[in-house]
Amino acid sequence: MLQDMINAVSYPLIEELDIGLAPLCVFEAFKDTKGCFFLDSGMDPHKLGRYSFIGINPFITFKSRGREITLNQEGRSERLTDDPFNILGNLLAKYRLECHSIPVPFCGGAVGYLSYDLCHFIEKLPSTARDDLLLPESYVGFYDTIIAFDNLEHKAFIISTGFPELKQTQRIKRATKRIDEIKSRLKSSQSTPDNSKLDPVFLHDSSPPIKAGFSREEYKAAVKKAKQYIIDGDIFEVNLSQRFESELNIIPFELYKRLRNFNPAPFACYLGFDEVTVVSASPERFLRLQGDSVETRPIKGTRPRGRNNKQDQKLADELLSSSKDRAENIMIVDLERNDLGRVCRYGSVKVTELAILEVYPTVFHLTSTIVGKLEMGKGAIDLLRATFPGGSITGAPKVRAMDIIDELEPTRRSIYTGSIGYIGFNGNLDLNVAIRTFIIKGETAYFQVGGAVVYDSDPEDEYQETLHKAKAMIDSLRHSVASKG
Repeated sequence: MLQDMINAVSYPLIEELDIGLAPLCVFEAFKDTKGCFFLDSGMDPHKLGRYSFIGINPFITFKSRGREITLNQEGRSERLTDDPFNILGNLLAKYRLECHSIPVPFCGGAVGYLSYDLCHFIEKLPSTARDDLLLPESYVGFYDTIIAFDNLEHKAFIISTGFPELKQTQRIKRATKRIDEIKSRLKSSQSTPDNSKLDPVFLHDSSPPIKAGFSREEYKAAVKKAKQYIIDGDIFEVNLSQRFESELNIIPFELYKRLRNFNPAPFACYLGFDEVTVVSASPERFLRLQGDSVETRPIKGTRPRGRNNKQDQKLADELLSSSKDRAENIMIVDLERNDLGRVCRYGSVKVTELAILEVYPTVFHLTSTIVGKLEMGKGAIDLLRATFPGGSITGAPKVRAMDIIDELEPTRRSIYTGSIGYIGFNGNLDLNVAIRTFIIKGETAYFQVGGAVVYDSDPEDEYQETLHKAKAMIDSLRHSVASKG
């Protein structure tokens, strides 16, 4: 009788796979499928990059612009008018499973992006920057079946929830069928050549030009204006960014492989959605929620990598000893502690790492880690409302900094400095900060880079920092995969 009761609890089905392929190679079989996603931890499996996830064919697609929301399910389209966070929360509450015994933190759920522009549902802000990309402000698929990888243990699993079926018998039947479909797809892909490997890189002489939204002098003038706001006492710090664009002469997945090669990152991703493709190599975690444990890891402080070991060490030491960069980092830590304090238990919010050095292929970063315990009765949407968007890419005080961003940046940020990742049917959440990210619309690739402006910022140095951060992006655009034969 007890076993019958346990079996009646709503759990997903899970099956371990023996495929012997890296996650990138597995995704090759799914990259052209409707609504495909790849949440790819391309480095550091012992700390930040332990898990990767793949999914296709969401059973619901959720898109919003302003308060206009479109839900597509099984060929039917429904339009709603509401706060997108409300509808997203209602859908997640409807499709809820227990996943305590699952060996990975994500067992299926909502995957996609939340654009920076959703800040208007968090705070009352001006809206003067041009929305020239006209993309959905949130774009999320609900995935009933995923492939999950434990990159540390070198294990892979298919997990299927059986949603949107809610009755137990039908749900298990659908989950079983979906697992069989994925296994069949994987089996057929293993008999085809591995196309995910990169051919030797060469400079593509006919690369289209990269156009900047600011001239050098215009960006420096914007930095000077931001500094004046600091002198006037409006803010202590603001993140100012500039956008670049280029015609794309390779397919988006090749761009992703190129970016992954130049700049492996723990919070990378590929989203193959109908209206937009997103290619990201983000080094920054915005939020993680597992059970009631919350973590955020703001990055603030950057130096380029050196040309040799001696120069590399000098630049790393310079960043670690910089009082300016450390002060920037501490300001954002205080901001994030305050944000987490809105929804976390009193006394639970703590800084576990402060301004530590992290090494990436093209840059050094200073990163801090803040943790907390979510209050009873609070969930993923409450956490998002309390913290979105991340303080590391806005400034302090946060609301006034976002006012100034809207004034000084000519175009809306869209996906840039929003968040990409998952909110699971089990209540877990893991989202990046969407930096080092390409937005591909039609045949044009857009990317944006920025940095913190403080009282003693030098405008030329701030401009150069954006170029250091853009290096991997520019290299990815200017190099192609050599054609075969």
